[in-house]
Amino acid sequence: MTKPKEDFSIKETSANISATKFTIGPATAYDLVEHMNYLFVNILQARNLIGLAGPNTCDPYVEVKLGNYKATTRFLQKKSNPEWYQVFAFKKEHIQTAEVEVIVKDRANITNEIIGKVSFLVSDAPLRAPPDSCLAPQWYRLEDKNKKKVIAEVMMSFWMGTQVDEAFSGAWQSDSTIISNDGVALTRSQQYYSPRLWYLRVNVIQAQDLVLRDKNMKDPEIFVKATLGTVVVRSKVSPKKNVNPTWNEDIMFVAAEPFDDSLVLSVENKLHPKKEESVSLGRYVMALSNVQKRMNNAPASSKWYNLDMPEELKTEQKQVKFASKLNMRISLDGGYHVLDECTQYSSDLRPTAKPLWRPVIGVLHLGILKATGLPEMKPMENRTDAYCVAKYGSRWVQTRTIVNSLAPQWNEQYTWDVYDPCTVISIGVFDNGHVQGVDTVRGPWHQRIGKVRIRLSTLEMNRVYILSYPLVILQPSGLKKMGEVQLAVRFSCSSLINTINTYSQPLLPKMHYLSPLSVYQLDTLRQQAVYLISLNLSNSQPPLRKEVIGYILDVGSQTWSIRKSKANYDRVTTLLTGFLAMINWFKKIRNWTNPATTIFIYILFLLVVFFPQVILPAMFLFLFLTGLWRYRKRPRLPPHVDANLSHAYTTNEDELDEEFDPIPSRKTGEVLKWRYDRLRIIAARMQTVLGDLATQGERLQSLLSWRDPRATAIFVCFSLIVCLVTYKIPFHYIIVLTSTHVLMHPRLRVDFPSVPQNFLRRMSAKTDGMF
Repeated sequence: MTKPKEDFSIKETSANISATKFTIGPATAYDLVEHMNYLFVNILQARNLIGLAGPNTCDPYVEVKLGNYKATTRFLQKKSNPEWYQVFAFKKEHIQTAEVEVIVKDRANITNEIIGKVSFLVSDAPLRAPPDSCLAPQWYRLEDKNKKKVIAEVMMSFWMGTQVDEAFSGAWQSDSTIISNDGVALTRSQQYYSPRLWYLRVNVIQAQDLVLRDKNMKDPEIFVKATLGTVVVRSKVSPKKNVNPTWNEDIMFVAAEPFDDSLVLSVENKLHPKKEESVSLGRYVMALSNVQKRMNNAPASSKWYNLDMPEELKTEQKQVKFASKLNMRISLDGGYHVLDECTQYSSDLRPTAKPLWRPVIGVLHLGILKATGLPEMKPMENRTDAYCVAKYGSRWVQTRTIVNSLAPQWNEQYTWDVYDPCTVISIGVFDNGHVQGVDTVRGPWHQRIGKVRIRLSTLEMNRVYILSYPLVILQPSGLKKMGEVQLAVRFSCSSLINTINTYSQPLLPKMHYLSPLSVYQLDTLRQQAVYLISLNLSNSQPPLRKEVIGYILDVGSQTWSIRKSKANYDRVTTLLTGFLAMINWFKKIRNWTNPATTIFIYILFLLVVFFPQVILPAMFLFLFLTGLWRYRKRPRLPPHVDANLSHAYTTNEDELDEEFDPIPSRKTGEVLKWRYDRLRIIAARMQTVLGDLATQGERLQSLLSWRDPRATAIFVCFSLIVCLVTYKIPFHYIIVLTSTHVLMHPRLRVDFPSVPQNFLRRMSAKTDGMF
């Protein structure tokens, strides 16, 4: 029995938010999320606390007790007047008691007797809604276990608020009751910024007066090795086989601010032509803070740098008066956009240099509401600890972790400035691996649950979209739905004219067109950029995990797979479907399948020929009317993953196993042999198609190449005759005669290949010169 296909479509839903469907005027804060009510208890300090042995002998801490919920402050040693300044937030829907107890305890007291406590009713908590001012704390006298007032006091405040309250982000939350105080920071909302990235260009020109270790060496093979951090790039071997080599070659790096690593340049000489071993002939170390920054295509100034000679050469070459030198142009190119994402999913297209940034055209508001139907990511504990990460531009945001819930509610709202509408925001859902169930082999691993991408250009301006996105993930076992996430999105533009003007501007900064980088360079530099971002953000406290960054930035998305090849082949075929439909339609016209249609088309064609001035107006009128006709059927929701387009259903387990196999492969033996043979078969088909396309183009070139002297002579004479005929006969008459011949009734013509087709197929191509 065939397994039914899952529903991967986007659904428009509703939510209890204050924003209307279309926002007119300035938006209000947190209008895209549902407000959740919390009871806040702010514990600031205490005074006159006395331990068993007298003043300054207790290790006080505070326990806030609300029904089954208990939250404690950190304990302070030997303090009679301690200060905590900690806030606790209890979700209102979890409150099942009417009274809150604030208990001051002494950790040094082994009898576990309290120093004192104070109680208040939940109904007595005042309501506070930002931007109201903060509630002033008060001193409260404590009571002992016999409900008698003691000299000790605690300063505190309590109120009823929502997650919009500024105290919420730093508060202990009842959603994280099972988390220790040390682990609470790993479950809170955070925001991160990618480091500012630059392209570092090292144009190695030439070297002079190099000292070889082996003076008898003939034809030395000398190259330059550049090192920045852990990245090592080598130049080609100089074509000049002497001590004054030349290269004139660019070596590219990605550098991140602050520039902690120095650029190390070493001139190396190969020990053996067929081996990779080499020895250094000199090196130069440059701090990136001293490197010239350029904003345009003007070349950086070239300079000669004295190379530091290796110690063993210094002792041998005491008589050398002149130091070896290296001529280079070194610059930090701020006119490029450093690509860290896939080009089709870029969230930022600005150059590195801020003076080159375009003005802001709008604001993106994202409300991360909730998720439903999440699977148990920790099967041993039967739980999921989910959080979201959203990335747009250089800013990353991470929601708080909702512990042990398959239907978490975040209701957090974030805002980004938008510089280009043709950008994409990525939102990923993950399971927090730091909350229990830590993998004993690889440590706290944050598993991916699913990802959503939203292209801003597909959103109507100032409209609020409340959508439920399916969380779809491709696994070795096939495509799987991991639940749904509900998002509220709004793209607001300050000026329609400025937004429209961006469509006429180049997509990338000008340097990408004035001094373009090769595809290989862009791919290599993107790997460096992702590595630097991962290194920077994973060193934050708390860190943003590398596996999270890799999933959001689509690391490894460029790897080859049969599934992707099939999907892209179908995309190309779909694009050609319209062209093929036109050809089939013309065949029907030419075969007089419907005589009335053929006669009408022929008359219409004659009108166009004899009145050519109406061609362009008629063409654009047709496009205008077609656009109006399709407006009522326009897409109402942003696009999302298409399982059929991605060939996720038609692929098999072997193809998926190959797609998820890392590089280098973990497979051996017959499996690798079979995959290699299959790859050769597919590549052979592609090779044949490319060869046929090249052959057709080379046949056209050979018409005037005189490779076939008789054919070229015929074509040259034919060209002269056509020149004279078209000069004497009006062009529209020639078109009419040609079209009449083409549309001749099938009974009056013989369907053999035409003379031009026969002639062109006999032209020679460069296949004669190939093995």
